[in-house]
Amino acid sequence: METKMLSDILEGILFVAGNGVEIKDIAEKLEVKPDEVKKAIEVLKEKHTESDGIQVITYKDKVQLTSNPKYAEQIAQVLNPIKEKALTKAALETVAIIAYQQPITRMEVEQVRGVSCDYAIQLLLTHNLIEVVGRKDAVGKPILFGTTDEFLKRFEIESLDDLPKYEELLEQIKVIKNDSNALYREFEVKDFDEVQKEVEEQNKEREKIEEPTQVIEE
Repeated sequence: METKMLSDILEGILFVAGNGVEIKDIAEKLEVKPDEVKKAIEVLKEKHTESDGIQVITYKDKVQLTSNPKYAEQIAQVLNPIKEKALTKAALETVAIIAYQQPITRMEVEQVRGVSCDYAIQLLLTHNLIEVVGRKDAVGKPILFGTTDEFLKRFEIESLDDLPKYEELLEQIKVIKNDSNALYREFEVKDFDEVQKEVEEQNKEREKIEEPTQVIEE
């Protein structure tokens, strides 16, 4: 494959992915050599210069599109207020999906919502509304999420057997949102970096724990 074309395809992949993507995975799926992907990365880096709003970074054999840290303050001024407004709806929809389809992986949640749920899931983990309940018996053994007792408490549900219809729960969620104008009553929306740091610390603790033996059959 021509390097320029591969570079254009790579840019699209990274834009949609949002997070870092393994170079070997890109090479395998596109049926090209890892060295060809690396050449395409260099072309992409030349395209996005130091003054551009978008930068290309590589780390641990991964490649990712990021915003230029030079413009971090201006980006935050615009996006943080928008993010906080949108966050409530995203987090509430995410926890509703998890409640009805648990145990469920992040990717499965995203397939239902049609958008990335990384931040919403991180926030829900931080507030103890969802938790890791195991790993799916599939490629990569993705983490499975489920709701917690705190979730039941917040929505005044005695057990998961008492969950209302999905539409009714969404209506209940809207009421909570409108009454408090916050994520979950007394909860405040935290800055993304703060949530990310907390989740990373939680992940480190989970890695110390032995991997669950129970798996979910596909």
